[in-house]
Amino acid sequence: MALERDQPMWSPSQEQVASANMTAFRQAAERRIGRALPDYQALWRWSVDDIDGFWSLLWDYSGVVAETKGDRVLVDADKMPGARFFPDARLNYAENLLRRRDDGTAIVFNGEGRVQRTVSYRELYDDVSRVTAALRAAGIGAGDRVAGYLPNLPEAIVFLLAASSIGAIWSSASPDFGVQGVLDRFGQIEPKLLVTADGYFYGGKTHDIRGKVAEILPQLPSVQRTILVPYADPGADVGDLPNAVTFAAFIADHAAGEIPFAQLPFDHPLYILYSSGTTGVPKCIVHGAGGALLQHLKEHRLHSDVKAGDRVFYFTTLGWMMWNWLASALASEATILLYDGNPFHPDGRVLWDFADATGMTLFGTSAKYIDALNKAGVRPVDTNRLEALRVITSTASPLVPESFDFVYSAIKQDLQLSSMSGGTDLVSCFILGNPTAPVWRGELQCAGLGMAVAVFDDDGRPVTGTKGELVCTRPFPPMPVGFWNDPDGARYRGAYFERFPGVWHHGDYLEATRHGGMIIHGRSDATLNPGGVRIGTAEIYRQVEQLDEVVESLVIGQTWDNDVRVVLFVRLRDGMRLDDALIKRIRDKIRSGASPRHVPAKVVQVADIPRTKSGKITELAVRDVVHGRRVKNAEALANPEALNLFQDLEELSS
Repeated sequence: MALERDQPMWSPSQEQVASANMTAFRQAAERRIGRALPDYQALWRWSVDDIDGFWSLLWDYSGVVAETKGDRVLVDADKMPGARFFPDARLNYAENLLRRRDDGTAIVFNGEGRVQRTVSYRELYDDVSRVTAALRAAGIGAGDRVAGYLPNLPEAIVFLLAASSIGAIWSSASPDFGVQGVLDRFGQIEPKLLVTADGYFYGGKTHDIRGKVAEILPQLPSVQRTILVPYADPGADVGDLPNAVTFAAFIADHAAGEIPFAQLPFDHPLYILYSSGTTGVPKCIVHGAGGALLQHLKEHRLHSDVKAGDRVFYFTTLGWMMWNWLASALASEATILLYDGNPFHPDGRVLWDFADATGMTLFGTSAKYIDALNKAGVRPVDTNRLEALRVITSTASPLVPESFDFVYSAIKQDLQLSSMSGGTDLVSCFILGNPTAPVWRGELQCAGLGMAVAVFDDDGRPVTGTKGELVCTRPFPPMPVGFWNDPDGARYRGAYFERFPGVWHHGDYLEATRHGGMIIHGRSDATLNPGGVRIGTAEIYRQVEQLDEVVESLVIGQTWDNDVRVVLFVRLRDGMRLDDALIKRIRDKIRSGASPRHVPAKVVQVADIPRTKSGKITELAVRDVVHGRRVKNAEALANPEALNLFQDLEELSS
């Protein structure tokens, strides 16, 4: 279903545009400023030119629940970092997510078909109230860290909300993390309380994690109490875990009641997320409650058109920022859909069956999952109704044009495909969807409202019509509060503001399109430079992964003969071997689809490709292995053993 470049793949109907939250917000902006904003580009331009006006209107439009908004919206606007939003506000993140307290459905949970639960808004509020009381009784207060080492369970949402209700700081990791991976994260932030489970299901198998927890706890001396949530085994007990109680015992003495939500500053720390950690110990990124809340309200309600009663899903674990993004959909009075397990067990229909069963309106996933569906020949359009589905969002890596074709031909035609780009650094997006505008093949629809996104060349000059660095030139509320254990802010400034002083440098390599959208060409720190010419890795992946024989690929630049040569690793379908004929097909495909400069000097078959817990391939870690450098934090990988496949390869010695 490859459409011509001058035809969008999807356009909203007049009725869809008229009913969209984005349209209502644009009209509200017009009333407030007293002039017309005829299209999205005009609305976006106002949002980045009048930062105070935009974020103040978004607060009001979204109905943020707060003790006070305060009179000031932004102070020190000329400082990046250093700008502060709503410095006089007092609010609570959890109170905003618990604004409903009725019998409507707040959470639907499915644990690989073996455990299924539904939680009402009333039940969620009551559960949070009991855990809040139990946390207070356990001595947890504002600023203390509460860590979750959990599957994607409703209890994880409960503990996030309970911790934030009193001003404690939440942080989480998924149960597939190894012992060292957990210690590399939680060891830095010194949590006072750890919430974990007995195990989890994946691929039809049960994985008990209590042995890992027993190894972790002696090396986390800050933990004073451990809470065990029975899941894989409903009768699981704490065994020999020190200072541990089951979830039921933890809340046994606390009745449900009113939650005394602590009213806290806008920038009060809400949660700590972690960089991928494949080049060293992960950075501990501290996000503020107000910034995360306001940004997520914007992205859900405006860019994803989430309305009260919608059913929002993201296939994620607690080790990926999209879990935090999903949780915040409660603030838009949506039902959040949680799935824990293998998305291809027992087959590739499982998540689409979940969509039908729940009336899912937004399906969130990764580009890799969409590609895997395509490779597996899964066609939900032939097997599922998907009647309520209006939006598919994709992130983690660039969504290639062929995946756009697949979504519209094999999943559903009438929906908004929102390819998004942002990250853990801002727990949200710079570039994402617009329900009132067309979707163009291979393009992210628009820069987010209030996000002054631009493309810079290497000298820090704005460019159009060419590739460059993704930057943000003005402050935005979800900028991190800072990094943990970075008292003078040096690491924080070094991560984002040293390349272009006073400007956020994100590290993506991209170009703007004539439609007002963007194309991401990969991470700029993984950009290839053969002969001094910059090449985005996504440009090569797009060509290679169209070949039926190739399941996935990874490309690096290898230092060679005083230059850099392009090396392409491919994982092929089971039973296939890389021969001269296939290498020629791969090279010809890249040459004709990209350029002669993109053609790899070496093509090497490997049995597996390493990736992070969130599914991103790890080009930098492979590059280090190929060059004989130690990978500093292999524990950050979902399959660290795959790195061994790239050591001392004979093919790369000549």
